[in-house]
Amino acid sequence: MPNYYFAVASQNFLLREEPIEEILRERTNYYKNINKDIDFWLVTNPHFINRSEFKSIKTQLINPSAAIISLDQQFIQWLKLRIGFVAIGNFTAESFDMEINH
Repeated sequence: MPNYYFAVASQNFLLREEPIEEILRERTNYYKNINKDIDFWLVTNPHFINRSEFKSIKTQLINPSAAIISLDQQFIQWLKLRIGFVAIGNFTAESFDMEINH
């Protein structure tokens, strides 16, 4: 089962107050240059945040939320340093769709 790492915040903060589009575009270009498959996703209203282990994170979020999810732990840690006001964590899931989408 894959381990997914995430950075989550309110949609307003992540999508409007931070240059997330630029950050993800630069990351995509970097991956293309090194011939690496994309291993990150931007998801609005992620379902995984409803898991009981993320109760403390969910109570801190202003709904609706958005998350950047990746298979690369270092990328998520870098995002935390770059963006600052995000919660980070990880989860395992058999199916990406079941945990991400409603």
